[in-house]
Amino acid sequence: MAKSPRKPAAPKSAKPAAAKSASKSSEAKSSEAKTAAVKARRKADLATPSSIGSNAVQDIQSAMNALLADTFALYLKTKNFHWHMSGPHFRDYHLMLDEQSAEILGTTDDMAERVRKIGGTTIRSIGHIARLQRVQDNDADFVTPHSMLAELRQDNLDFVQRLREVHDLCDDHDDVATESLIENWIDAAERRAWFLFEAGRDV
Repeated sequence: MAKSPRKPAAPKSAKPAAAKSASKSSEAKSSEAKTAAVKARRKADLATPSSIGSNAVQDIQSAMNALLADTFALYLKTKNFHWHMSGPHFRDYHLMLDEQSAEILGTTDDMAERVRKIGGTTIRSIGHIARLQRVQDNDADFVTPHSMLAELRQDNLDFVQRLREVHDLCDDHDDVATESLIENWIDAAERRAWFLFEAGRDV
């Protein structure tokens, strides 16, 4: 019996392949759009609204960020001496420096946020701090207790002087809110210097 001839197979439709290709193209475009949006956000200005002029913001931002770097450096130096204190007055000095370091660290957030409030940007990293700080580090293996107190006393007095300079700058730009904060920081630093002086006296 003769076999009936096979019917030729119907050609596969090109529509599914075309649909897949279009879908992939759409996904790629969507991904590229999202990536572009993320990059745009990264480059966008923070644009914090402020009643202070742009030139004043730049001046105050630079001065305040240098103060903030000094504050972090002074905090770590005070903590360093707290950790490495020795001698017969260990407990008193150790506790005093712990209190002072906590007070110093407590001012950093207000400093940084004040810069942001007026429309500036602030410290971003340890490297940023190192580039701006004026407080000298002390990495010596051993420092006598009296030398520690004397060095920190001078650091705090120098800090007071820098605070006064920034206070004058803020006064020039009529930034009364930053002036007000600085006045409190001056009082706190003068108190630390006083305590360090009295603790280090040979009576």
